[in-house]
Amino acid sequence: MPMIPAPIKDIQFLAEQLFDVEGHYKKIQQFSDIDAETFETVIDEASKFLFEYAAPLNRNADEQGCSIKDGHVTTPDGFVELYKNYCESGWGSLDGNPEYGGQGLPYWIQVVLGELNSYYCPGWSNYPGLTHGVRELLGHHARQELKDLFLPKLTTGEWTGTMCLTEPHCGTDLGMLKTSASPNGDDTYQITGTKIFITSGDHGLTDNIIHLVLARLPGGPKGTKGISLFVVPKIMDGERNNAWPASIEHKMGLNGSATCVMNFDDARGYLVGEANKGLNIMFSMMNGARLNTGIQGMAVSSASYLGALEYAKDRLQMRSLTGAKYPDKAADPIIVHPDVRRMLLTQKALSEGNRALTYFTTQQLEISRLAESEEERKYADAMVVILTPIVKAFMTETALEVTNLGIQIFGGHGYISEHGMEQLYRDAKIFTLYEGTTGIQALDLLGRKIMQFNHGSLGPIADVINDFIIENPENPYSKELQEYMLQWQDLIVKISTKSMQNMDEMGAASVDFLMYSGYVLLAYFWAQMHQSAEKGGRFGQSFYNGKIKTCEFYFKRILPRAQAHVNTMLSGSDNLMNLKDDEF
Repeated sequence: MPMIPAPIKDIQFLAEQLFDVEGHYKKIQQFSDIDAETFETVIDEASKFLFEYAAPLNRNADEQGCSIKDGHVTTPDGFVELYKNYCESGWGSLDGNPEYGGQGLPYWIQVVLGELNSYYCPGWSNYPGLTHGVRELLGHHARQELKDLFLPKLTTGEWTGTMCLTEPHCGTDLGMLKTSASPNGDDTYQITGTKIFITSGDHGLTDNIIHLVLARLPGGPKGTKGISLFVVPKIMDGERNNAWPASIEHKMGLNGSATCVMNFDDARGYLVGEANKGLNIMFSMMNGARLNTGIQGMAVSSASYLGALEYAKDRLQMRSLTGAKYPDKAADPIIVHPDVRRMLLTQKALSEGNRALTYFTTQQLEISRLAESEEERKYADAMVVILTPIVKAFMTETALEVTNLGIQIFGGHGYISEHGMEQLYRDAKIFTLYEGTTGIQALDLLGRKIMQFNHGSLGPIADVINDFIIENPENPYSKELQEYMLQWQDLIVKISTKSMQNMDEMGAASVDFLMYSGYVLLAYFWAQMHQSAEKGGRFGQSFYNGKIKTCEFYFKRILPRAQAHVNTMLSGSDNLMNLKDDEF
């Protein structure tokens, strides 16, 4: 990736002007002293740290990758030192509970730190990212003795964490899980089984790694109802536990991240929460991981856009179709050409729109956890439930488009590794796959979240957008946005009606419905950004002009894609299902 600092001005614009960071935290008692200046200072310092220490490692991390010898995984050169500096500088403990050594800052700041980790060095970002998730899960679900044992060192980053779900014979279908757990007669269990695709499964960054492992107890119910969750440390009671990496995956991208096959052979561990409730407990971490995966997609999109923008301003090729724009140069920079601008604006509109979606979802997540009234918490949680699969799937699918355009803008120079643009594309692909593929997220959104949980309604998300439309009739995009809101709800009714006759209709429509949902949500956020940019502020007129004009581009050139998804999802399932298996 080109060495370009992260877009702190864009981040702060959203926090300060679009989502009113100060007003948001005044409603949350424990963070009432957080203001825009504090938010910006922490984020700016994090960016400076990662630009200095993480960004220079990115290319080598991709080229060198991880290696394994005698059951020990080695990460790329510099990662050990980076991780040590990262934790000693306090970045690993930002939103951690002060009771366990954390700094007690808001989750939103932690989210932006995760964005910056992925922006500067995607292969590095998973090591602190997963540890944060393990810490949160144990904080919510483990008994006090386990919290006291693990949380202090997970909070400071002295130990890292993983989640171990997938097995060789089952991917998303965890009902087929075979890993077993046998009680030892005390408070420990023997865990036996093989897990695959385990991110950060082994490395030398820390002395200990805390694995969260799904396994079955004797006599438990079959299927997903008989799965329990265990915490299995790499080092237990001062001795090496029998949890070893058998191999590491050779991957398309994200090579700096160690992805392991893990063998648990009578490894000792502790039960977390109630027996046979493990999948429910793990979902609290999986949902967080899905949000973080979407953020990774948004971060690499931003990196690709800013790299392509810098290149487009410098690369000279041909003259503008309307005459030389830079007659003192041998040729015009390629940014003058309409098709290059189409690609750059697509990158900008999607990456910046997705950042707004990220921060809105983060705010709602904080409200769902910390608001004083139960009504506010439930209302926000209902939004998070709907938004999570969209954040995960839409933001990662569009990340592939944005990083692909980054290569295209560079031309042949984008295809070679020297400039780092092809790495961003390779790194981005996994984001559409792990923590549940796009198809899984789409079924979750349409089948479970909307049809089952919301009884065929968009719920409070529709309220929020419709309120904006009603309160801002002068906004040039309110009327069009209102039409999409009516269509969005109508699509739910039509798909639901068809699915009553044939459930394949739900599956056939789901991905198109999710992508449609993402485009409409970004239309709402771009209309908001237009509204805010018209009022101006401290970021300079050219900055605000850019937002206003990108909003126009989005509504005229990106949002029309939504109608194509409508045509596809309403075409029915027959064109997918009528072909017999032997006719492919």
